[in-house]
Amino acid sequence: MRDQIGEDRSRLVAARQAVVRDFVRRHFGLRGTLRLHRAALGADLLRAPANVVLAPVFLMTRLLAMLAMALRLHRLADFLLARQVLLETQVARRVAAEVQGLLDDLQARGLGVAASPQAVSRAVQDYAGVRSAVSEMTTTLLVLVSGYAVFHSATPGILSLAGPIATLRAEAEAIAGFPLGQGLGRMYYAAFPVTLPPWQVVLTGVALAMLASLVTTFAGVLADPVQRATGTHRRRLMRLLDRLDRTEGAGQGLAREHLAARLGDVSDLALSLWRALRG
Repeated sequence: MRDQIGEDRSRLVAARQAVVRDFVRRHFGLRGTLRLHRAALGADLLRAPANVVLAPVFLMTRLLAMLAMALRLHRLADFLLARQVLLETQVARRVAAEVQGLLDDLQARGLGVAASPQAVSRAVQDYAGVRSAVSEMTTTLLVLVSGYAVFHSATPGILSLAGPIATLRAEAEAIAGFPLGQGLGRMYYAAFPVTLPPWQVVLTGVALAMLASLVTTFAGVLADPVQRATGTHRRRLMRLLDRLDRTEGAGQGLAREHLAARLGDVSDLALSLWRALRG
């Protein structure tokens, strides 16, 4: 009997993998992700920066929900999990609709999950949220690479990048306006660095944050094909199906992608504080 159950489960997983693989190819390849991101040309340009600000609040509600579940405070956990902290972008809505369509297709093929409609809806929204977190991680990686290429130092976020860029711009302006010429100006300011007022760093940080939000809005164009090529999208969808088969665990955890995205923020803050204290 156990052998038969194991064989049936293996056939179910194999059949699902074939459907999921085709779904990922159609929706998360280069052409598919470009179609998804057409929806970003609009209000998403405003929602994306708002979500970057709200992301730590989202993380806190999920951590509190996990603590409530550990303490068997199920009503509180359900209340916290039901909070829609992040603004739903058009791209996230499209992703959620496509994933819901995948689940409906599996159901029609007799390969559906055992979870309730409420658990399915929550899991679909969680998947769209994870994909947004990956977009943030992609932006953080681009900032890190850019900072290392230009300044040869770690810049895991906007806070740590704002100071060097503001200083570089101020030095360029000072050298250009040096009365004895730019050559002597470079030598002078190499010996006597430009004193930078704090408001210039703040304005630079605001401008960079706006640019980073724009990059995050379209970061999926880069991240989706990479995740398709590495099999990340396929494995994530198969884990979603597995969780939905075990209905009690569907949609109640905290995806590691959210933690990784916030780890970048914490690293950025810690590095900025360290450099400020070091002078």
